[in-house]
Amino acid sequence: MSKKLNIGLFGFGVVGQGLHDIIRTKNLNLEIKKIAIKDASKKRSLPEHYFTTDKNELLNNPEINTIIELINDTEAAFDIVSTALKTGKNVVSASKKMIALHLNELIAIQEEYGTSLLYEGAVCGSIPIIRNLEEYYDNELLHSISGIFNGSSNYILSKGFLENLDYDAALKQAQDLGFAETDPISDVGGFDAKYKLIIAAAHAYGVVIDPEKVFNFGIQNLAAQDIQYAREKNLKIKLVPVAKELDDKHVTLFVLPKFVNETEFLYNVEYEYNGVTVQAAFADQQFFFGKGAGGHPTGSAVLSDIAALRYDYQYEYKKTKESKGLNFTNDIELNIYLRYDNEELVELLDFINIKERYYSGTYKYVIGKVNLQKLIENESRIYSDKAFIAFADQLTGVSLAPAQK
Repeated sequence: MSKKLNIGLFGFGVVGQGLHDIIRTKNLNLEIKKIAIKDASKKRSLPEHYFTTDKNELLNNPEINTIIELINDTEAAFDIVSTALKTGKNVVSASKKMIALHLNELIAIQEEYGTSLLYEGAVCGSIPIIRNLEEYYDNELLHSISGIFNGSSNYILSKGFLENLDYDAALKQAQDLGFAETDPISDVGGFDAKYKLIIAAAHAYGVVIDPEKVFNFGIQNLAAQDIQYAREKNLKIKLVPVAKELDDKHVTLFVLPKFVNETEFLYNVEYEYNGVTVQAAFADQQFFFGKGAGGHPTGSAVLSDIAALRYDYQYEYKKTKESKGLNFTNDIELNIYLRYDNEELVELLDFINIKERYYSGTYKYVIGKVNLQKLIENESRIYSDKAFIAFADQLTGVSLAPAQK
């Protein structure tokens, strides 16, 4: 028998309203009692008595047993979520940055207070990846998780490849449609994808990694020559987060633009859609596809978590607790494509080997193997030189490898 959930909702933006729309059409033994908002003067689609600007009206209300947190202030979100969990309320959150930054603390709080925090909506919108990694892949050897985790950057790349729009025009369209923020760096710089990757990796491998240690390079420097190069090779460029178990002691995570070919699932994931590829030892490749942005897709994932709380569902974090001693490393070798102007940058990256080089008046590139540490050390230089890098396994026929000692 499911229990009645009396909900306190934080945030009534795109996802909050999407969630309310969905709940209203279903008979799910749920009731939204109160909604906390920041701006009381804003016109809302619901009667005024639903809303408050005082968070304690929700957190201190003994009648409310479930908190839904859908705001975009990271530290305020952590305060709300941790307070709710400590006062015996279960929580559903979609704040990927907050969860990625505070995951160890949040796991400890749940354990100490016996409450449950669910966050399917924080990773890849409507795609049910967290619960699958948590439950289905429990005992299977997972080689890697990768994919398209950010709808805004993918929308911009699709516009460039399919409609010949330049980067700035495509970004403006994504912002106008509400897919990209006013300050788009979190999306186009790969930060958003990184936070999602860190959460997914915790459920896949039981390792909780500090976001500061994980390299993310975005698509801000993408130029027409890069798109032209990809087209000539029948490839597309996607912004791809990767988590990979290298051996029984090491796991690596990074976010990089990547050349993908038409045999790969990600090749046909366009616009605001997301896709997750799971490479497993026995099941081989499996692919999850769905909308990654927008109120209703994310609202549906949040609703799935709410529905699970009616039956007291919680993540067990079995892999975290029985950690096999996997350590995170950036000491790996990657095949990359580097489009550049300044020869000094090629020297700084200290290529282990070079497979291909090209020079013309306006376009120079090099393809070869570098250590990820070298990319990390020279990240600001790559950006300031307006150079572009992409993961280029498709161009070399060699896959990701631990650094040779």
